[in-house]
Amino acid sequence: MSPPPSTPALSVGLIGFGAFGRLIARHLAPHLRVLAHDPFVAADAFGPDAVPADLATAAACPVVILATPVPALRAVARALAPHLRPGALVADVGSVKVVPAAILREELPAHAEILATHPLFGPQSARDGIRGLKLAACPVRGRGGLRAAAFLRRLLGLEVILTTPEAHDREMAVVQGLTHLVAKVLVRMEPLPARMTTRSFERIMEAVGMVRHDAPEVFAAIERQNPFAPQVRRRFLALAAELEAELDADRSVAPRLALVR
Repeated sequence: MSPPPSTPALSVGLIGFGAFGRLIARHLAPHLRVLAHDPFVAADAFGPDAVPADLATAAACPVVILATPVPALRAVARALAPHLRPGALVADVGSVKVVPAAILREELPAHAEILATHPLFGPQSARDGIRGLKLAACPVRGRGGLRAAAFLRRLLGLEVILTTPEAHDREMAVVQGLTHLVAKVLVRMEPLPARMTTRSFERIMEAVGMVRHDAPEVFAAIERQNPFAPQVRRRFLALAAELEAELDADRSVAPRLALVR
């Protein structure tokens, strides 16, 4: 195997240049040289924040970020594995962590360090900048993840939450699983009232707006790739059905109460 191509010390390889990949590049570009690879993006469409690169060149950087859908992660990890330098740090940015962490452990060579991350924001919620926003970080292999967490805190101003893949997915099954589920239902109920609204309803619709334009694979990952999501979803729907039954029972009692008066 030929040696990896030479890349600058202060460079990061970015695999995937969709909406979130572009967000990553925009905020890293002032600090690092971003070498981006995405076979579905034309070379002249990367803009000023990233330099287009082939997979081998991007994978040879000291830090490699995988901004790809969870279902594509195993194939991407296998493809870049031969090009990773010893000690390279590989991080993913998916919405779930148990499955990606396991894939990266299995597919990447032992000399590669692994950090599973989940930025708890997206292009919509980061419109006004990312300083102060939250990012979950799960060190999986090596200590490079802790250094990366310090960088993200110091230079980007993120609130980094160190956790484990399992603890992350348990909490996200509620935080994201229910948010996206409710948002999907409300979108399917549209058109919804826009004239006589309460502040609480407006807040709910603001939340819907934050996730409305997420790629379908984001919703699929949150609901299908999180091992704890089905249990939370079933409990939520069971409690909703229980509440509906209580309301139906109250409605049948109400006329009798009126007659008693």
